[in-house]
Order: sequence, then C-alpha cells, then structure tokens
Amino acid sequence: MRDGRAGSNTVFEEADSLRRSQYGDMKYPDPSMPVNAPMTAADDLCLVYSNTAANCPAFCEGNRLSCEVSPLTMSPWNQTNTMEKSSWVPFDDDNTVPVNSLIGSLTREEGHIYSLAATKDLLYTGSDSKNIRVWKNLKEFTGFKSNSGLVKAIVISGEKIFTGHQDGKIRVWKSSLKNPTLHKRAGTLPTLKDILKSSIKPSNYVEVRRKRALWIKHSDAVSCLSMNEEQGLLYSASWDRSFKVWRISDSKCLESVQAHDDAVNSVVSSFGELIFTGSADGTVKVWKRELLRKGTKHTLDQTLIKQECAVTALAIITSSGPALYCGSSDGLITYRELAKDFSQGGALKGHKMAVLCLEAAGNFLFSGSADKTICIWRRDGSVHTNISVLTGHTGPVKCLAVEKDLESKKEQRWIVYSGSLDKSVKVWSVSEFPQVGAMQSKHQHQVSYDTESFPCDGSSTSITSPHGTY
Repeated sequence: MRDGRAGSNTVFEEADSLRRSQYGDMKYPDPSMPVNAPMTAADDLCLVYSNTAANCPAFCEGNRLSCEVSPLTMSPWNQTNTMEKSSWVPFDDDNTVPVNSLIGSLTREEGHIYSLAATKDLLYTGSDSKNIRVWKNLKEFTGFKSNSGLVKAIVISGEKIFTGHQDGKIRVWKSSLKNPTLHKRAGTLPTLKDILKSSIKPSNYVEVRRKRALWIKHSDAVSCLSMNEEQGLLYSASWDRSFKVWRISDSKCLESVQAHDDAVNSVVSSFGELIFTGSADGTVKVWKRELLRKGTKHTLDQTLIKQECAVTALAIITSSGPALYCGSSDGLITYRELAKDFSQGGALKGHKMAVLCLEAAGNFLFSGSADKTICIWRRDGSVHTNISVLTGHTGPVKCLAVEKDLESKKEQRWIVYSGSLDKSVKVWSVSEFPQVGAMQSKHQHQVSYDTESFPCDGSSTSITSPHGTY
C-alpha cells in the first residue's frame, strides 16, 4: 500500500490494484476505489469474497427498504448523502430515555466508519480518513491520526489502544496522563527492532501469494483484532489468511498460524483456551491454545462450520450456556452450543442482506447488516427472540460496540454504538426486558417481519418470536 499520496481525492488515496482470488478471476476492489470501479464483492460491504461465496445473494438487492431510491443510493461509494446534525430522542415524563430508542447521532463528514471501541465514557471510531476520533458524552473529545488510512479494527487494553490497518500493520497508542486529549503513538506491531532482527535469517521468511514475507508481519489488511486479557495476548487476523498472536507486555509476535484458504474475517479469543476464526472460504475453525515457556502453540481442533457463503462475523454469548454465533454473507446467523460439544443450535433469520458485524453483551446478540438495520436478539436458554430492529442508518452497518448503561437505575440497559458506511455513528439505548406497553411509543412500531417498509427515522421495530428461529 502507498501512504500519503497528494491529491484532492483523499478518500481514495489508498486505492490499489484489484485483488484477485486464488480460485479464479473474481476480483476484489479495494474499499477506497472510486465509484466507477467494478462493484462485485467489496470489503466495504463486509469481506473479501472467495469463489465459495459466489452462489450467495448479492448485497445490493432491489429496492427493498423504504429509504432506498436506486442501487446508486444503496452504494457505500455514493458520496451524495447529506448527513443530518446530531439527532436526539425526547425523554419520557419521568426523564428517562424510551426503551430501544435512538439517543443521538455522531457525524463527521470525513470517511466511512469501519471500527468502534468503547471504554468507560469514551468511544473510539476508526474510518478510511486515517483519523481515529474520540467521543465523550456524545460530543467529539479529541482525535489522532495514523500514517495509514482505513482503520479496520480497534481494541483497548488498559491504557493502550490497538488499531489494525489496511496496510497490514497494528499501531499502538497511549493517552497522556496529564492531558487525556493527547494521544501519542507508543509503537507498531511488529516493532522495527524485531523486523530488522528477523530479516537476517532466511528461515524467517514464508511464501505468501507467490511472495516472500517475514512471518511476523501481515502481508495484507488486518481485518480484525481480539484481546485475551487473562493471558495478556492480542490476536490479529488478516486477509493474508493467517492469524497472529502477540504478547502485550513486550510487543512480541509469538506465533503465526496459516489458518484458512481465503481471507480471515473474524477471530474470537474470549472462551478459555479455544480460539475461533471465520473466513471468506466459508469455514469456521476451532483452535486450541497451548502455553509454552517461550510462547504459544495453536493446533486445529476441528472445522466447526463449512458452507458455501462467506463467514463475515463471529461472537460468543457466555451467559445462559455459552454459544458461538456466526454471521454470513447470505444474511443468516447460525449458532452452536459450546457446552454441548458444539452441537448445532439453529439459525436466526432477521436480515435481508449480508451480516457485517456481531456483538454480544449479557443475554443479547446485536447484528448489523448491509440492509442498514441492526437486529437485537435476546437469548433465553435455547430460545432466541428478536425483540427489535433498529433503523435509521442510510448505509450498511459495518461495526458495533456495546456497554452497560451505568446511569440506568430502574432496569438493566445497554448503550449500543453502530458505525456505518454512511459516515455516522448512532447511539441507542436498549433495555434488557422492555415492557410491551413501552414498545408502543411513537418511536416504536408493532409490525410483522414480512413488512417490506422499515422506518427510516432512527426508530425501532418490535419483533418477537416464541420459537427462536425464522
């Protein structure tokens, strides 16, 4: 990737040649290519496609939603949207926010939102503008700039902020103790010292797409990051089909695993000694971690899922019996019961287009999609209920972050952040167990799922199912 090229089209400054699948002639346009580029299977809509996903429904269906006017309007490359100022939902009579409602919109016209991370009272947002913005109390607090565009992933561990980038690097940031608005670069993974040291030995080079590359470096975009706080490990996955293991204490790359036959779109490391990876090759793999004296060793335990459509996102609900959820490019979410030897659980049908992101919190699963909506799923034992569909974004929902609402005293509530390719972040208040009466407010509409027209005003639709699958 080329950094810092001058020119007026700053949104497109990391455009590169079309990427080609190992399986054939299907091309992958870089997400930052101009609008007249071939719109086949872009990462803007979730992933890198393999030929196994070619049989799945296209992202851009006909005009299914009431907001849509034409396929151009649906395109994430469309730059004609005029975003509104921050919008707010009125409080109820008792000065509380209505359940499952929009709190506000954070908009800064500088790039599509690709990544989110929330900690305490701060929200970090990454986009294709090279900037990481920091928000506090629904207002812009500060920001800092990287040398590479397209911030594809953000995770936070203690005082350190890790960002994964299109250029294959992971950058480490720290905020100043004296001035919290000031963020400085604390390093890059891998470190320059380790690169120089490794480059001396020929055995440290591996074959990646007919090129020789150091095993400690990602040779393509970093698609996702996952933190294992208990072991002090950071996992990074990439379009180069591998995942790498980093020790936070000294920034060392402990291991690199060639995991899949195509781009790795998701990695989850939050369940004991097991690691889960999902790929554009249509598989979900389970890896078992072994701690060694000088590092780690990950061995393949099993291939949990093998399907035609690309796997786009993974998440784990740990309460009510742990379960792994897998989002796919066909709009389905499948789940496996982890406590029952990964037995098949079922499928959740709530989206009409590709699932682009999943986030779990408590008994809730949140799913964002290319259909511009967010589904809220509540798990009660083996029963899943789709309690709401949040609408209001005018572009695909690319990333989600969830935190407990510590100010809510009457009931358990969650603050949900959704980042979209419409260049905005929307903030929602979600109740653990919303009352039926409260769902009938002017911000909620009781309709059946078969309704083709969803509200476009930042509202939610109440949808329930006693059986858990559609």
